[in-house]
Amino acid sequence: MPHKAIAYAQQHPAQYQAELIELLKIPSVSAVPEHAADVREAAEWVASNMRTAGLENVDVIETDGHPLVYADWLHAEGAPTVLFYGHFDVQPAEPLDLWESDPFNPAVRDNYLYARGASDDKGQTLILIKAVEAYLQSTGSVPINVKFLLEGEEESGGEQIGHFIPANKEKLAADIAW
Repeated sequence: MPHKAIAYAQQHPAQYQAELIELLKIPSVSAVPEHAADVREAAEWVASNMRTAGLENVDVIETDGHPLVYADWLHAEGAPTVLFYGHFDVQPAEPLDLWESDPFNPAVRDNYLYARGASDDKGQTLILIKAVEAYLQSTGSVPINVKFLLEGEEESGGEQIGHFIPANKEKLAADIAW
């Protein structure tokens, strides 16, 4: 019999895929100034999804560039703390003629999901959020303490996270970062 969190995740594949498709439709191209509002939309989308998952202290952090998103769940007394890192921005999709489908209109072909950001890094980031959600929804807790720091400009230099981390060492303190 699978762990309750695994069983919960196995019961929600259609929901998880639909949510990933929503996120992938946001053209959060951080290197293109015309997409600044899209990067902001992706930050707000991720923050909302984190709140729904049961994470706490969710914050869209203003910077001099694109926003960061922080969230945590710190109720596993005596357990280690893991800091998860990810990003919700993407590279430009050009040249578009090399795509078999619109890069911001996700397509499923042969059980694979194709879209800009599906694996780097929107998909990976959402997997981490959904793992925490599966624990919280099925058991009410997570066996470790978790913190998330997600950025909106990894694909364009990551300058803002470089300023944020040294200024927030205590907030980001963890036993391991992944």
